[in-house]
Amino acid sequence: MGGSGEGNTAGGPAGAGTAAAYRSLSEFYPFYLSQHANRTCRRLHFVGTTLGLAALLHAIFTLNFWWALAGLATGYLLAWVGHFFFEKNRPATFTYPWYSFLGDWVMWRDLLTGRIRF
Repeated sequence: MGGSGEGNTAGGPAGAGTAAAYRSLSEFYPFYLSQHANRTCRRLHFVGTTLGLAALLHAIFTLNFWWALAGLATGYLLAWVGHFFFEKNRPATFTYPWYSFLGDWVMWRDLLTGRIRF
């Protein structure tokens, strides 16, 4: 649920011309973090991801899987509000959907454990 950089129109590593330029999550994650410099954006991601996880767990326990869809929508909505109104960049979800999804969970863990300032 990350964003793409202003200075790099390809949204990838310097000199890369395609979305496939990142070969691993560990290679992508520094770029992902660079798109989440704004604390409010990070906080909105954290809240959205936490609500999404809670909704998924609720869906599993109640067998009402509409909750999973609601959680996914809530998570992305809060993340995109963070990008469009606070970070003022384009979410990387549009260019790197899988890495962006995984990067959000890594950032959630890093915020939870204090590796990244909340």
